[in-house]
Order: sequence, then structure tokens, then C-alpha cells
Amino acid sequence: MCNSSSRSLWPRFMRYASPKTFSQLSARWAPRCLVMAAVLAMVGLGLGLWWAPMDAVQGEVYRIIYLHVPSSWLAMFLYLVMVFWSLVYLIFKTKLSAWFTQAIAPTGALLCLLSLVSGSVWGKPTWGTYWVWDARLTSMLFLLFLYLGYLALSHSLRPGPRAYMATSILVIVGGINLPIIHYSVIWWQTLHQGASLSFSGGNRMAYSMLWPLLMMCLAGWLYAWGIALWRARVMVMQHSIRAQQEDWEARSVVSLNSQEPI
Repeated sequence: MCNSSSRSLWPRFMRYASPKTFSQLSARWAPRCLVMAAVLAMVGLGLGLWWAPMDAVQGEVYRIIYLHVPSSWLAMFLYLVMVFWSLVYLIFKTKLSAWFTQAIAPTGALLCLLSLVSGSVWGKPTWGTYWVWDARLTSMLFLLFLYLGYLALSHSLRPGPRAYMATSILVIVGGINLPIIHYSVIWWQTLHQGASLSFSGGNRMAYSMLWPLLMMCLAGWLYAWGIALWRARVMVMQHSIRAQQEDWEARSVVSLNSQEPI
């Protein structure tokens, strides 16, 4: 029974690898994700900036966490998703997985940059400087370079198996940086504070501070998926148009060659 159910589920799963099916799905869900993200972001920021109490140690400057923490978490998680889709491409050679990896990268780079900028804004009044070569900050900066390197490589190569293979390998190798970012505050002496919210350590934040943070994280998640679905759908449409143009050009060449000279 288990084998029969798995065989029946596999065609359903592979059906979404079809560009046509994915395009229909993304057209339906991308706008919904973006609208929900906008609503949650407005509510979360409102609660975080005006309803949440002032921190007893850091004062008002702690409120930067409502931008810094979601952008940092998502920048790391989106790269992990890129690693997953890159592995899918190397195993199954599905073009859609390569396109989805490429669709995620700009959002991941933007969130990584936002994490670094917001962290610098928080660091000036807290540490007395905008930047220190701290292990967490340096590894996060390297993540931004990985995003930018991937974007540069994917745009410099002509779309095709060679480009998808090269970019997938780059993403997978760069995934080594993710555990370094996560465990940097444990492995090395660092100025960066430890996590106030984790699966192992539980919650050390007041709930009036925690709920706006969770709402901002969910808003960032919905934005990332909505914009990635939208961007991937555009890539599917561009590929379809390019394929039609190439087919038309090939037919034109054949037609010209088949004409008899006068």
C-alpha cells in the first residue's frame, strides 16, 4: 500500500514541474502572498514601533529588530531554499527548479543587504561603531557576496544547461557558509548577542515584543514567496517567448533554403 501511494503521489508532485502548471499556480498565489505580506507588515511595524514597550537595557534602539531579525533569518533561509532547488536541478534536470533558484536570489540579496544596514544602524549607538569585523557580521557579508556572485554568473551566461549547472554548483558550495553564520556566536568570541528566540533556548522576550516580531517574520516570508513566484512566472513566459522566436527563425531559415532559385 505504501509503494502504491508513493507511486500515485509522485506524478502529482512532478505535475508542478510543468512550466504551464506552475505559471497558473503562481498567477493565483503570488498576488495573495503580496497582499497578506503588506497587511502583516503594516500591523507588525505599528505594534513594534508604538505598542511594544521600551527595552530596559537598550532603550528605544532595540526596535530595529523588527527589520533586522526578519531580514537576517530570511536571507539565510532563502539561500537554504536555493541550495535545495539547486540539488533538485542537479538530480532531475528540471528547468523550473533552476528558474526558481534564480527568482529567489534578488530577494535574498536585498534582505541580506537590509540585514547588514539595519545591523550597522543598531551597532552605532550600541557598540559605538557602524562596523566591526565580527564573525557573525563577516559571514553575513560573505553571504551577500554569494548572492551577488550568483546573480552576476547567472546573468553572464546564456540560459541553458551549462548556465544552470554552473550556478547550481556555486549555490551548493556556498551553502557551507550557512552553518558558519548560525553557529558563529557559539564557535568564536563575538560582540553579536545570542538569540533571544530559539528552539533549544526557548523564548526570552516579552510577548508584547515577540508578537510584532513574529508578524514581521511572517510578512517577510509571504513577501519573499510572493515576489519569487511572480518573478519565476515571468521567467517561464520569457522562456516561452524565446522558444517561439527561435522556432520561427528556424522555420524561416528552412523556408528560405527550400526556395528554388529563379
